[in-house]
Amino acid sequence: MGASVDRSLRLRLHVISAISLLWVGSLAGAGCAFLTQIMLARHLAPAGFGAFAASLNIVTLAAPLASFGLGGFWLRIFGEEGWRAERWLKPSLRYAIGTTTAVLAGLLLWAFFGPHDEQTRWIIAILSFHLLGFVAVDLVSSKLQLEARYRALALWQFFPHFVRLALIASLAWTMMRGLQLQDVVIVYAVTAAAASGMGIRYLWQMRQGRFDLHGHGARPETSGEFVEPPLRQVASIAWPFGMAGLFHLVYYQIDIVLLKYLQGDDAAGVYSVAFVVMGAVYMLPSVIYQKFLLPKIHRWANHDRDRFVHVYRTGRLVMLGIGLAGMLAIWILSPLVVNILFGPDYSAASTALRILAFAIPLRFVATAVGSTLTTQDHMRTKVKLMGSVAVINIVLNLALIPIYGINGASVATVVSELTLLVLYYYGSRKYVFKEL
Repeated sequence: MGASVDRSLRLRLHVISAISLLWVGSLAGAGCAFLTQIMLARHLAPAGFGAFAASLNIVTLAAPLASFGLGGFWLRIFGEEGWRAERWLKPSLRYAIGTTTAVLAGLLLWAFFGPHDEQTRWIIAILSFHLLGFVAVDLVSSKLQLEARYRALALWQFFPHFVRLALIASLAWTMMRGLQLQDVVIVYAVTAAAASGMGIRYLWQMRQGRFDLHGHGARPETSGEFVEPPLRQVASIAWPFGMAGLFHLVYYQIDIVLLKYLQGDDAAGVYSVAFVVMGAVYMLPSVIYQKFLLPKIHRWANHDRDRFVHVYRTGRLVMLGIGLAGMLAIWILSPLVVNILFGPDYSAASTALRILAFAIPLRFVATAVGSTLTTQDHMRTKVKLMGSVAVINIVLNLALIPIYGINGASVATVVSELTLLVLYYYGSRKYVFKEL
């Protein structure tokens, strides 16, 4: 009995330690990103900051199409097959190279032939190479999650944020002419190049067998059954994860892009301030579910159904409580936070932020519920639900932004988050937990 209690206590301490480590790493990274955005907002003014933020979001929206779901695919396939899933590595890396090249070419074409002014054209063109850093961070993060190397994962995801902050802060303090938009764009491109170079090294090691999969025992001897799957089979399983990432960004970030084209750079810049604050809040459910629990959820869904159900039930309640606390804090503190951190030029963002606060508990609970739909063969269902919400979000933004500006964009986001939560709950009960 005593030994069983000790094991249970050690397990809980391990979970708390791992989540705390990821939380601290993510908090440090988010803190660097947050400080970077504050510096940019103060140095570039609303119009310049809006032009940069909208261009960066265009690239970010295209990012899930590069590697097109490969990170999520690895978490699922290794959770299901264990060491046998190493047979997928070589074709999946070829898949990543092909999709990333195609998306990079598409972004460059959009930059030079889209309906842009000269400034937006060169910003998007240079920021297109930010895509390479995104792919490297995503794939190496999945590798480290599978190895349960949470300290390395925290450092890896902290690295690009810290480098960007350090470079931008150095330029802001040393350049006599002040920080310029072209300086910021070049810093983002250089950081992406550094991250992609390091990422290629780690992925090459993984391809060569230097990989320690956690939770599936020791690596077995190579056998004849480890047949390398064709590239099309990788694509058929991976694409729903890529579409899920795209749809998530559409209903989360498309507001900034649409504000730029419908209301101008100033409106995009003001709304970007509210978006930065919300991004910091949303970091917590992302750490718990995307970085810590997701590889385990895949494993439990296939090999430990009781624990899978328990985590689902408990997670919803915990996320609801934390989300309500976050909503109240943002509602009370938003005017103070905006004025102190970003300055009076962005005071209109406090109203948008108060509206967006209602989305916090919705997002927290939806993260818990939606994680179950990534398991087994349910990912296509999740993609359909996310796609529906992405369409609803775009329609709402097109209807509300011309009338209500940034507040209309905020309302569209809250309605979209509520719709997604309802659809996730319906989908999980109908397809994942039929026995409940």
